[in-house]
Amino acid sequence: MQLLTVAFIPCRGYCAGMTKFNNPIVRFAPSPTGNIHIGNARPALFNWLYAKKNNGTFILRFDDTDKARSRTEYAENIARDLDWLGIKPDLVERQSARIPAYDAAAEQLKTAGVLYACYETSDEIDRKRKRLMARGLPPVYDRAGLKLSDEDRSKFEAEGRKPHWRFLLPNFVDSPFVPTRTEIAWDDLVRGHQIVDLASLSDPVLVREDGTYLYTLPSVVDDIDMGVSHIIRGDDHVTNTGAQIAVFEALGQKAPVFGHHNLLISADGEGFSKRLGSLSIASLRDDGIEPMAVATLASMIGTSKAVEPCSEMDRLISQFDITSVTKSAARFDPVELRALSAKLVHGLEYDKVKHRLEQIEADGGEDFWLAIRGNLQKISDAKDWFAIVEGEFTPVVENPDDPFWQAVRTSLPAEPFDQQSWKAWTGAIREKTGRKGRELFMPLRLALTGLDHGPELAALLPVIGLERTLRRLP
Repeated sequence: MQLLTVAFIPCRGYCAGMTKFNNPIVRFAPSPTGNIHIGNARPALFNWLYAKKNNGTFILRFDDTDKARSRTEYAENIARDLDWLGIKPDLVERQSARIPAYDAAAEQLKTAGVLYACYETSDEIDRKRKRLMARGLPPVYDRAGLKLSDEDRSKFEAEGRKPHWRFLLPNFVDSPFVPTRTEIAWDDLVRGHQIVDLASLSDPVLVREDGTYLYTLPSVVDDIDMGVSHIIRGDDHVTNTGAQIAVFEALGQKAPVFGHHNLLISADGEGFSKRLGSLSIASLRDDGIEPMAVATLASMIGTSKAVEPCSEMDRLISQFDITSVTKSAARFDPVELRALSAKLVHGLEYDKVKHRLEQIEADGGEDFWLAIRGNLQKISDAKDWFAIVEGEFTPVVENPDDPFWQAVRTSLPAEPFDQQSWKAWTGAIREKTGRKGRELFMPLRLALTGLDHGPELAALLPVIGLERTLRRLP
C-alpha cells in the first residue's frame, strides 16, 4: 500500500504583483448559474466568519467558466444577496478573466504526462459504468485513453470527436492500469483526520471536449495564485479533496488547510438546490425575513451551540467556532427561521429601523415603534399598524347606545397622554360602570383599533392621541 500524507504549509501571499494579505485567506466560489439559497449561504458565512474572526481575507470568486450556463445577472444577484447578509468581500474575482492561467497549468500537466486525452462519448462512458456496476465492481474509469495510439486519436478526430482531458491520479507504482491503494490524509478543521483512497476514484475530467474547464483545475490554480490558506466547504466535497490535493502536488504546490462542514437538509430530510426558490436568499429578503436571522440560523444550526438571536454581525463573529460544527446533517426549518426573525424585530431599536419605516411610509416615530414592535413578525407589518394609528376607519362598536360609552367619554384623561393615561382611563371607567377584565378592555380595543388583538393599549393610546380617540368612540 502506498501512503501519501500531506503536510499543510499555508501559502502566505497573493499572486505576483498583487497585494499581500495576512492569513487566513478564504474564498467562496459560487457558480453564477442561478440564485443562491440558504444552503449556499452556509459556506459563504462560514468562510466570512472564519476570516473576520481571525483577521483574515475573504475572496468572492465566481466560478463562471461554464459559458453556456453562467449569467452576469446571476453573479450580480449573488453579490447583492451576500451584501444583504452582511458579507463584504475583500476581493472579487471572476474565473472567466483568468483563462490564460488555466491554459498554462493544463500545458504544465500535459508536459508532465498527467493530463491525457480521452475520446469516449458520454453515452459510451455511461455504458462502461453500468457494465462495471452490473458485475458488482466500482464504476472507476479504465484509463482507456492512455492506451490510444496516434493512429487511434487521428481516427477519432477524423470522425469529428474532440477529446476531453483527464488527470492521471498518482495511485499506482509501475503501471497506471494496476492501481494500488494510495491514501491521501489530512487533518480537517471540522471532521478531524480524514483519508481518501485515490485507487477508489476515477481520474477526474479537468477539460471538456469544447476546451472549457470544469471546476477542479481553475479552483486549484486560483487557490495557488490567490494564496488561499483555508478551504471551508460542504462535506459533499470530502472525496473530491483527495483528487484536488493530488492536483496541487502535481503543480508543485502544497494544499491549503481543509474544513468540511455538514450540509443543511430541509425539515423533511431533503437537500437543497438552486431550484428551491422559496428558500433562495432573494425570496427570503423579499418576504421580509431579517438578514441577521438568516445569517444566525445558517451558521449556528448544526453546531454544538444553541441558536440565539444575533442582531449584529460582530456578535456572530465573536461566537463563531468552526470546531463546534457537528458531523451530522443540520435540519433547517423555515418555521424556526421566521420565529428567529420575529425575535430580532422585537428587539430592534428605533434608530435601526427608522430608514426602513420611512421606505414603507410607516414612520410614526419612536413611541409608535416601541408600542408595536412586539407584535410584528416582520418590519413590513408596521405599515398595517401605522394605518390603524394614523388613518381613518370604521370602529367596531356593539350597542353604541349603551350607557357604557358615555362613561368612556367622560372618563378620558386630559392631554398629553402618557404611559399612565390608559390605567387612569380604565380605572375611572371601572368605577363608573363596574366593568372589568375582558368586558371592559375588549370594547375599547375594538373601538380604538378595529381588532381584537394587538399591542398593549397603554403604549398605543399616547400614539393614537386624544383627537383620534374621540373620533373613534360612539
